[in-house]
Amino acid sequence: MASVDEPLYPIAVLIDELKNDDIQLRLNSIRRLSTIARALGEERTRKELIPFLSENNDDDDEVLLAMAEELGVFIPYVGGVEHAHVLLPPLETLCTVEETCVRDKAVESLCRIGSQMRESDLVDYFIPLVKRLAGGEWFTARVSACGLFHIAYPSAPDMLKTELRSIYSQLCQDDMPMVRRAAATNLGKFAATVEAAHLKTDIMSMFEDLTQDDQDSVRLLAVEGCAALGKLLEPQDCVAHILPVIVNFSQVPFKMHSMTDLVPAYVRLLRDNEAEVRIAAAGKVTKFCRILNPELAIQHILPCVKELSSDSSQHVRSALASVIMGMAPVLGKDATIEQLLPIFLSLLKDEFPDVRLNIISKLDQVNQVIGIDLLSQSLLPAIVELAEDRHWRVRLAIIEYIPLLASQLGVGFFDDKLGALCMQWLQDKVYSIRDAAANNLKRLAEEFGPEWAMQHIVPQVLDMVNNPHYLYRMTVLRAISLLAPVMGSEITCSKLLPVIVTASKDRVPNIKFNVAKVLQSIIPIVDQSVVEKTIRPSLVELGEDPDVDVRFFANQALQSIDHVMMSS
Repeated sequence: MASVDEPLYPIAVLIDELKNDDIQLRLNSIRRLSTIARALGEERTRKELIPFLSENNDDDDEVLLAMAEELGVFIPYVGGVEHAHVLLPPLETLCTVEETCVRDKAVESLCRIGSQMRESDLVDYFIPLVKRLAGGEWFTARVSACGLFHIAYPSAPDMLKTELRSIYSQLCQDDMPMVRRAAATNLGKFAATVEAAHLKTDIMSMFEDLTQDDQDSVRLLAVEGCAALGKLLEPQDCVAHILPVIVNFSQVPFKMHSMTDLVPAYVRLLRDNEAEVRIAAAGKVTKFCRILNPELAIQHILPCVKELSSDSSQHVRSALASVIMGMAPVLGKDATIEQLLPIFLSLLKDEFPDVRLNIISKLDQVNQVIGIDLLSQSLLPAIVELAEDRHWRVRLAIIEYIPLLASQLGVGFFDDKLGALCMQWLQDKVYSIRDAAANNLKRLAEEFGPEWAMQHIVPQVLDMVNNPHYLYRMTVLRAISLLAPVMGSEITCSKLLPVIVTASKDRVPNIKFNVAKVLQSIIPIVDQSVVEKTIRPSLVELGEDPDVDVRFFANQALQSIDHVMMSS
């Protein structure tokens, strides 16, 4: 290929892969956005790549989620803060999609970018974006807008500030409960940026509207924001505006309430007819028990907890599962074994994956109280089921808990029961799972030590390097690059390096440029003699490859060797 055409190649590959029917190729392409941007340079990234992403109507949530995440850290690739505004259009589009986790990530990325933008650019680009979303026809846009006001408001001139407060007030009275919920959730963050004079007038009137909303869930979220607003107000204003709301709801255990008043009020909330009230109450059960003596908790709260563990709403059970483990230290060993453990085991068999995940993620709290033997026999079936769940996000979450489980369960239990699962994930069809699985192996090697890893991880990983599917071979390279620093120089040279060098002869360009990256990453780990004898010749060969990306990364690695030699 002629050298003048080389810069065009990465963008051509990206466009092809983004339109490919194979979701893995599309996702792979999105994950490589920073590489593409570096190859294109800042100007072409602004003028070609970002507009292309704005027009890209991918319908897969996993791809959109990855795009929302990548764009949040993209300021350096478009030429720094003065050009940050070019990243807003694709994120604005992502703020309107149906999937909540994509919208949340897009809002998070917009907040990250907005907090770095220049004041004039916020006024010219960011505030109009917030206004467009807030006036959006579809409720998803208006929900997203609520999370951006605290970034937009401080830089606005006075007239615009008045307009922004007025728009937020309209969002607090929106026809759609989801929008009012978002307005209630974000009110505290917005209020923290508003001037004291407007706090008592505008913000407090919004707060009062939300606490009198006809939807329980909106009122609850408004009440949960009491603490944030209370910190911003003078004590006398707190007494006048915030305290009546708290007393009305019996939501927050203030010291002026006696326990005898509080417990029945809290039990009523745990047994409320509205699922959303039970969710909010269940999520506070451990905190509430901490302010009671154990006898009161066992007598009044535990019966409610037992009822909630078989509640008809999966979200109530999920909220309970996320905090119930914290009750073990409060109740002590005997009460935990007799009364809490049966509840915990029933939640561990729940049909809803989030409930089981919430239990497993807090395992250490119960383990400290009753020991692992009682737990492990019930735990394993739940872990295996989650590890093979059809939803990739569930599989991803359980992988992230594996190092915690490993440290709690110990090496013996781990080898017998969980080792095979960790290898199985390396061949998952979803990229995010394979990547997390590679990271998981590194964390396990750190937990159990290089000798254990040499026996239980490294041979199995190296066996997979001949897998016929190139995406799985890439995962092996990723795992090797992560394991090398943990395993140390000797094992890297004797076991890992030969496999990497062999992979440099692979027929797939993506494998070869990943080999160049891995070789670059292990330069600091091995002796200079190994670098000269083994690594440099491989990189020189890759530097003459027909593929432009392979040559690029090979030359980058060779420069890194030269830099190390010059500095030593």
